Amino acid sequence: MDLFRTRDHVPDFDVYVGAYRERSAATRARCRAELDVPYGSGEFERLDLFFPEGEVREAPVHLFIHGGYWRMFDKSDFSFVADTVVGAGGVAAILNYSLMPAVRMETVVRQVRAAAAWLQERAAAFGGDPQNLTISGHSAGGHLCAFLLDTDSPVRPRGALMLSGIYELAPLQRSFLQPEIGITDEEVHRFSPLRLAYQPSGPAILMAGERETAPFHEQGQAMAATLRRDGVKAAFHSIPGANHMSIVLDLGDSGTAPGQALASLMKQEA
Repeated sequence: MDLFRTRDHVPDFDVYVGAYRERSAATRARCRAELDVPYGSGEFERLDLFFPEGEVREAPVHLFIHGGYWRMFDKSDFSFVADTVVGAGGVAAILNYSLMPAVRMETVVRQVRAAAAWLQERAAAFGGDPQNLTISGHSAGGHLCAFLLDTDSPVRPRGALMLSGIYELAPLQRSFLQPEIGITDEEVHRFSPLRLAYQPSGPAILMAGERETAPFHEQGQAMAATLRRDGVKAAFHSIPGANHMSIVLDLGDSGTAPGQALASLMKQEA
């Protein structure tokens, strides 16, 4: 089996995708939101903002970056993450970016950095605190979080939660993914987070599900060590019973380990 092909290891993959969309639709129906807010001029350079009840003033701002191996899913599939954020009194920003192979990794990274900078610059206009930006991401989104923590990042998040991330791209060139998006040697060199340098920032929590394959645990542990090398307080946790699909669904439930970590990160209890 391909250790990176999620369908090989999560038989009810499509059930989880349906749950993402069902819970996200419920979140959009329930929460006050501004949808499809542009952070740039490109077709996919949009984000959805979700707000807590009542007056919003100097609220923490949280940016979530979805996964899908950089080539699938949409921000609308992950609105449910906002449930935990607004429940903790924060403003949630759920991000879209252009998908590979229509664009290359360089474009995706640029868009993620542009979105984070946009949020920080405009936070006060929608009741957020520009000095209290935290980030999270799942799978490819965990990978993309690294580019908001490295020395070239335009922002310095107060904390990060990185779920089931891919931090070394070279093994993907030998996976099912290569015929789909064709990761180049240059992209491996430039965009493997384990090869980057990081700036000291807030704490970073890295997680993988107990039922995920070995690379997600090995790379998560290596990424935590790389961040610690550069002065970031970072720790890796294996989440009992979780798989690659369930761990992000849990992010929208403050009673789970990922949800608790997200709420604590925003409150700076992590």
